Amino acid sequence: MPEAPRPTTLCEAFQNTASLDPDAVALRTAGGGPTLTWAQYAEQVRAVAAGLSGLGVTRGDTVSLMMTNRVEFYPLEVGAQHVGATSFSVYNTLPPADLAHVFGNAGSKVVMCEAQFVDRIRASGAPIEHIVAIDGVVDGALSVDELLAAAPADFDFDATWRAVQPDDIVTLIYTSGTTGKPKGVEMTHANILFESFAVDNVLGLRFGDRGTSYLPTAHIADRLTGLYFQEVFGTELTTVADVRAVAAALPEVRPTFWGGVPRVWEKLKAAVEFAVANEPDEMKRAALQWALSVGAKKAAALLAHQPVPDDVAVEWATADEVVLSKLRERLGLERVRWAVSGAAPIPTQTLGFFVGLGIQMTELWGMSELSCVATVSHPSDAKLGTVGKFLSGLECKIADDGEILVRGPLVMKGYRKEPVKTAETIDADGWLRTGDIGHLDDEGYLTIVDRKKELIINAAGKNMSPANIEKAIKAACPLIGVVMAIGDARPYNTALIVLDAESAGPYAAQRGLADASPEALAADPELIAQIAAGVARGNTELSRVEQIKRFSVLPTFWEPGGDEMTLTMKLKRRPIVDKYAAAIDALYAPEPGPAVHEPNAIVAAAI
Repeated sequence: MPEAPRPTTLCEAFQNTASLDPDAVALRTAGGGPTLTWAQYAEQVRAVAAGLSGLGVTRGDTVSLMMTNRVEFYPLEVGAQHVGATSFSVYNTLPPADLAHVFGNAGSKVVMCEAQFVDRIRASGAPIEHIVAIDGVVDGALSVDELLAAAPADFDFDATWRAVQPDDIVTLIYTSGTTGKPKGVEMTHANILFESFAVDNVLGLRFGDRGTSYLPTAHIADRLTGLYFQEVFGTELTTVADVRAVAAALPEVRPTFWGGVPRVWEKLKAAVEFAVANEPDEMKRAALQWALSVGAKKAAALLAHQPVPDDVAVEWATADEVVLSKLRERLGLERVRWAVSGAAPIPTQTLGFFVGLGIQMTELWGMSELSCVATVSHPSDAKLGTVGKFLSGLECKIADDGEILVRGPLVMKGYRKEPVKTAETIDADGWLRTGDIGHLDDEGYLTIVDRKKELIINAAGKNMSPANIEKAIKAACPLIGVVMAIGDARPYNTALIVLDAESAGPYAAQRGLADASPEALAADPELIAQIAAGVARGNTELSRVEQIKRFSVLPTFWEPGGDEMTLTMKLKRRPIVDKYAAAIDALYAPEPGPAVHEPNAIVAAAI
C-alpha cells in the first residue's frame, strides 16, 4: 500500500492519531489521577475549541497556559490549536513584571491557568480578555465549565481546524533570558512537523510508545517530546507534577523512550552509586560493584570510539544477564529503546555510566530557534562525546570564528515583534547564527565547544570553554549542584561552587549534623574536603591551563528562575559576576581568606 500523506498541520496530525485506537490510553498521571483515552481526549479537544471560539478566539489569536505538568493541560492546549490559535506556556515561577512582558509581547487574549496563579497574572496588569481557572472557583475568572458553555450552537469544528495553515504560528518559546528580556521564538506547524518526522527518522517512534512529561511545558524539550510527539505519533504520556519525583515514577511508567537534562542523569547516576555502596548484603554489593566495573570497561572503549574488545563483550554479557538487566529494571528503564540527554553538555563519565549499564543512550543538540533538536544519532550509530549528525534536510556550515550556522525547515519564523533581533540572528540567505562554537569531524558528527559569548580568554590570551571545565568538575563530585568557572582576563581559573539542594539534607543526616543549611554546610570541613577531592579529580580531566586552582563554596542554593540561573538551568554569568564580585576578588587575593580553598593543598594535607 502507498504510504499515507503526511499531515500538514498539528491539528490534522492529532485527528489522524486519535482515530487509530480510540480506546487506548493517551494520558495518565504518575501515582494515580486523571487518565484519558484517545476518544476522551479528542472529545475534550472539540469541546475546548468550541468554547474558545465562543470567547472570541480565532485563527491567529494567542492563548497562554500556566500550570504544572498535568493531564488537563493537553486538551486545553490542543483545543486552542484547533481554532488556529498560537498556544504557548509560561513558566510558573515568573513574577508579575516578567509575566507582563511575556503576555504583552505575545498579545495573549486568553490565559488558562491553575487557580493558584490567578492573582499573579492579574498583578501583571496585562490586558487579558479572559482568565480561565481550571481547578477551582475564582472571582472574576471563568471555570472550565463556563468556558465550555460559551460554545456557539453553530460552531463548525471540522471547518475551523481545517482552515489552519502550515505556516501559521503554532507556539511561542520564550528564551531563557540570560541577558535582557526573553525573546519569543515563533514556530509554525510546518516547523514542528518537520522536526517530529526528522527525529522519528533517526530514533523511531511508534503509536503507544510510553514517555513522561516532567520538565516545564514552557520548555521546548517538553513540548516536543511530550505534546507534539504525542499528537503526531500517538505516544502514551504520563505527567509528573514534581520534577523531583521523576526517578520514582520511572518504574511505574516503564518508558520506551526517555530524555533528561544532564542534571537529571547525574542524579540518577549518584542514586545508583549510593545504593550500590550501601547495599547491606556483602555478596550482592560485590556483584553490583563487579557489574558496574565491567560496564565501565565497555563504556571506556565506546568513549574512545573503539570497538568493545571481545573479552569485555563476553564479560559484559554475563554481567548483563546476572546483574545489569535487573538494575535497569529497578530503575524502570529496561524497556527504553532510546534515551537522550540534551539542553547542556553532559559529562562523558555520566554518559558512559549509563551506556555501560546497557541503556541505549545518545546526546543531542539544538535550540528553541531550531525547533528543538538539530543533531542526533541513534544510540547504535552514536559517537559518544559528540552530539550526533545533523537531521536530514538541514544545512550546516562552520563560520571562520567557529560559530555553527544552520539553514533549513527547522529555522524559526522569527522573534515575536523583534524584526531587528530576527535580522541579527537569521541572515538574508536564511542562515541562523546559533551562537554556539563547534566543529564537524570527517564523518559529520558535531562536537559543541561552548557558547560563543561565554568563552574564557585568560590573561595570557588562552581561549577556554567554561562549560567544558564545569562539566569535568561536576562529574567528579555529586555534592556539587552548580559550578561556575571564573578566569576571563585572569592569570588562572577559579570556581564558585554551590551545593546541590536535594543532597544537603541527606548529607547532613548521614553525618549527624544538626544544621543542613547552606551556610552551615559551606563551612563544614569534611564537606569542603570532599569537594576539594572532587575538584582535584575533575582537574585530572583538564589541561593544566584549564584546571581550577582555587574555589569557594557559596553559603546559598541557586534555584532555577533566580538571580543566578534561568528557568532552563543555564547560568546567568554576567549577573553572577556582578552579584558575587567580592567573592570572586577574594579568589584572586594574594592571601586567600578562610572561604577560599585550594584543592591541591587540601588533598595533599589529607594524605
